[in-house]
Amino acid sequence: MDMVTHNLPRLFDLLLATYGPRHWWPARSVPAMMAGAILVQNTAWTGAAKAVARLEQEGALNSWTGLLATPEPQLWEWIRPAGYFRVKSQRLLALARFMESFGDHEQLFRLETAPLRTALLGVSGVGKETADSILCYAAKRPVFVVDAYTRRIFGRIGWTDPQADYDTLQQFVMQILPEDVDLLGEMHALLVEHAKTRCRTKPRCSDCPVSFCAERHAV
Repeated sequence: MDMVTHNLPRLFDLLLATYGPRHWWPARSVPAMMAGAILVQNTAWTGAAKAVARLEQEGALNSWTGLLATPEPQLWEWIRPAGYFRVKSQRLLALARFMESFGDHEQLFRLETAPLRTALLGVSGVGKETADSILCYAAKRPVFVVDAYTRRIFGRIGWTDPQADYDTLQQFVMQILPEDVDLLGEMHALLVEHAKTRCRTKPRCSDCPVSFCAERHAV
């Protein structure tokens, strides 16, 4: 654990030096960020971003009530670039109903982190990754967001089991890094960038900055 405790902050520094600040989450409003967290499920951000931009262009994110009033076939058309548009429209509408019950996000975000997370997880289609994305990037809570990229990178480095579950990976990070929302958010964003750029399904190990990666030395 001493090596791990030393190397996780080092990983952050290496990735930050390689890729620079990621300025994540790229959204112009809290509703846009929350909608994006739904739309990015099981797809690349490029498609989700197009769907969010279309929703903003149509004024559908000006209010949750307005989104609920949108005919569903119209909503399908607007979010089609994100894929799975019928399923995601239902999830967006479930989120809108949930948010409307609170009035606005400021009232919702008055909840403490644990009950806020529980409330978000009660929304149809909101799992741990989506809930924690909203907690970190919209509610500004010091929570680390885990995704498949986290599992891939940590597994290849040799820190965690490649099949480790969400809670195990989240605890691994949050036991080592400070409870700083900006740092934890940046850590997640840097891991995403690294997985997309070098630590792909077929990794580009030759120019990887992570010198202590176990899989890199096995190549």
